[in-house]
This record gives sequence, C-alpha cells and structure tokens, in this order.
Amino acid sequence: MRRRTFAKALALASQVQAARGQAPAPAAGYRSASPYDVGTSAQLFVDRVLVRETRGAAFTLHQAERHPLNPLMKADQPWEGWRLELFGSVIWDPDDQLYKMWYIGEPVGVFGPAERGASGDNPTCYATSKDGIHWEKPLVGTLPAGFRHNAILFATHLASVHKDRSESDPQKRYKMVCWINNKKMPGGYYTMVSPDGLQWQLYRDKPICRGGDVVTAYYDERHRMWVALAKIGTVIRGHNRRVFWVTTSTDFDHWTEPELAIYPDLIDDAGSLGRIEESRAVLDVPDDPAVMRTEFYGVGFYPAESCTLGFPWVFTINANARYGNQEGPFEVQLASTRDFRHWARPFRTPCISRGKPGDWEWGIQQTAAQAFRVGDDIRLYYCGANYTHGTPVLYRQQGTGRKTKYTSSIGLATWKLDRFVSVDGLTKDAQLTTVPVVHTGRRLEVNARVLPGGSLVVELLDAGSRPIGKLSRPVKGDSLRHQIRWDDENFTASLRGKPVMLRFHLSGAEFYTFAFR
Repeated sequence: MRRRTFAKALALASQVQAARGQAPAPAAGYRSASPYDVGTSAQLFVDRVLVRETRGAAFTLHQAERHPLNPLMKADQPWEGWRLELFGSVIWDPDDQLYKMWYIGEPVGVFGPAERGASGDNPTCYATSKDGIHWEKPLVGTLPAGFRHNAILFATHLASVHKDRSESDPQKRYKMVCWINNKKMPGGYYTMVSPDGLQWQLYRDKPICRGGDVVTAYYDERHRMWVALAKIGTVIRGHNRRVFWVTTSTDFDHWTEPELAIYPDLIDDAGSLGRIEESRAVLDVPDDPAVMRTEFYGVGFYPAESCTLGFPWVFTINANARYGNQEGPFEVQLASTRDFRHWARPFRTPCISRGKPGDWEWGIQQTAAQAFRVGDDIRLYYCGANYTHGTPVLYRQQGTGRKTKYTSSIGLATWKLDRFVSVDGLTKDAQLTTVPVVHTGRRLEVNARVLPGGSLVVELLDAGSRPIGKLSRPVKGDSLRHQIRWDDENFTASLRGKPVMLRFHLSGAEFYTFAFR
C-alpha cells in the first residue's frame, strides 16, 4: 500500500472509531515521550525539548574557536588547481594513528569527456595528518596511467567516508556515500567500498535515492545506522529551493524512502537582507527582491550523546547571477534533531565566525560531513572562500583572478565538549526547570562555568513540581564535569527510574549540559 493510500485508510479508520464512540488505536510501537528517558546521556540545550520554563535565564549560542593557524590546507600542489573544498570527510583512524581527509580540488584538464560530468574538473583528493593540524598530501593517486604521481583518487563529489572496523570483509572496510555524474553513470547518490580508503569500487550501481548534487552522510554508532541528507529540490513558498531530505540504512544496502527534513522557513527568509548586507562588499550583482531568499546548500553532522547536531550551510541568495545560477554568501549555522526528521534551529546566526571583510573565508563556508570528538574538544573541519556563489571566478578561467585574488582553503573550528549553547543566569537566582524525566544513573553531573562570586544549585522535584529533599550543595568554578552533591550521597541513585524534574538555580553561571552518570 502506498504511503498516501495508507494515510487515507488510517484517517478513515479513526473516523469510524470516533463515530462508534471508540478512541483511535495507538500507532504500533508508540511509547509516550513523558516522562522523558534521559538514561545516562548528556542533555544539551541546543533544542528546548527538556525545558519546561525559565525565569531570568537566557540561551546563548557559542561560536567555535577558529584555529590560529587557519587555513590549515591551501591549494599548493599541481593536481589541486586553484582551490580546495572540503566536500568530504575527515576521520581519525586509530589503527593507523592518523587523521585522514577526503576533499576536492579544481585542476583544469584532468579528466577526459568520459569522466567529466556536472562536477567538471573537481577530483577527490586525499591527505593525512598525525595531529590534525599539519597535513601531508601523499602521492597515492589511483587514476589511470598518467596521473599516478599525485593524490587524486577519483572523479566524485562529497566523499562521506566511514571506516567500518566491525566489517568482516576486508574489501569493504571503508564505506562511502558520494555524488557521481559522468558519461558512464547518471547523476545520483551512490555507495562505494574500499579496503584502504584509496582504491574504491562501486558498491551498488543504483543511487540510494533521487536528488541533485550535494549529499552528506555518516554512520551513527548510537542508532546503528547510516544517515544521509540528500539535496532534493523542493518548492517552498514559491521557489524551487535547495533543501535536504533524510534517508537511512541499517545495512548499507537498503535505504529508506527520503523524507523532507531540513528546509528554510519564513524566519530564514525574513533574515535574508541582514545576511546579505554583512557580505555586501563581496557580492557581484545588485539585489533582486523577487529572487532574494534563503536555501540550504549542505549539512554537516555531529553525533552528541542525546541528540544529533547539524551544521547547515545557509545560502542567502540576493539575485540571479550571470551564469544561470544564483549569487550570494554562505554561512554555517547550528541545528539539532533527536529523530533526523524534525530539526530545531533556535539560532539563525553563524556558529563559526566568518571573520572580517577580505578574510580567506569571508564569502563562503562549508563543513566536512561530520564533526568528531578529540579528548574534550569537538573538531569541525570546514572550507572557506573569499568569493561568493555567483562570481565569475567559478565559471570561467581567464581574467577572473583564480588563485591570485580568489581561492578556497580548509580550516578547523573547535568547541569545548558540548559547549555549543549555554543557559545563562547572570542575575541572582535565575532558574531553568525541566520537564519530567527518568534516569538510570547514580550521580548527577553538569557542564558549567560559574563566575567568581556566582553559584549553581540543583533542586529535584516530582512530576507535580513538589520539592524532593533539600537543595544541592552549590558548585563553583569552570568544569566540564561538576559533580552535584547532596548531604545524602545516595540521593540521586535512589531516584533511578522515578519521574523527576530538575530545577537549576543559576547566579552568575553559564550552564551547558546535565547528565546522570
């Protein structure tokens, strides 16, 4: 039965039950989300799922720290051409003790007609690093004869790579989702496998879903499945826009029918002119009010403990460009989801600063497919360009300033563990109260920075907002893992499995996460 037919049948059944005085049957497998099961996972405040109310508290987005050596990688090899883009992945390989990067360059004349498709001369390249800061570009190219002595691997775009250490077949140790479009294969999102991350072969000869030219994917360890966000043009408020649909797979073979997941809303469109004005000096064509809008060009992932963060590449269109495309800048924002289909985006400002006019990343920012944790830091590699989407440098070689005036490079942005959004209580006794939750931990930890003279105190309530026991002892100072203590050392453990609400009393404090450990 098709989805639309099933939905109609379900609605009709509900109407029949209602006419008979019967309540509709619950969906198969349904379980109430209340009390919310937080288990032992750190709960972030990028979304407001667990927030019942606040008093005198504010939510603050914290931008990443850009590495002082940025950009870490520039187009400095013959096979890279005039620019680099991180249309791919960066991973840490514990077996080889190396960081590994799959990215693209733009040399001219690398591919013949059979290989060249919509991606033009944008081959995927490979780099490694011992520390993730200083990168080498080994001569491991795998193109046909004539291209051996370089680092070019193949003619694909957006190589989202995962090293599957549990894979029993060594020929499939590395897995990839990517975009391919050439004379031999119709454009689409394909899967590939490799024994070493260098020698790749097509895994299935059919795309995983329909779509355009941008896809990002990663393997989610917590949910034990692949998650891919695919660009599928969709009409939103009168324009066919770049938006992203989610498809998932538990076996890398069978992928779900894509569902619309992350797309620009009226808030995005209303903010378009403000973002355009910030980039006015680098824009190439005047504004066109009939065209001005917001779209998403791609999305990076970060799998936090209790949710998945997204890094949408927000493309603000000010007008049509001269080359049949649109003009406008990109910035990276922050999003959050708990089911990959519904995304919260309470902040509509950059989570990575674009620097000052003329900086290397002033016009465009795009991220790797996935951010990852290194110790107590979160690393997100990204690329930046000092031009915008419709400028001549992207569409013709001669007289446009390729590599002399304009280029694109790769850098690094970091956050301290889970410090993306804080709940700030800078006045006396600001409060945040959660919805009812259940936990399976023995102690309570908070990630917080308490200013000198300030404090953070926790109060536990039952589901009816009635206090349970006494207030905690106050915590002070700056720690990713403050342990909350009560006079009764077994107090937290005694409430395992019981619905409780947490009330955080904040005075001069930035509070990021809580977790029952």
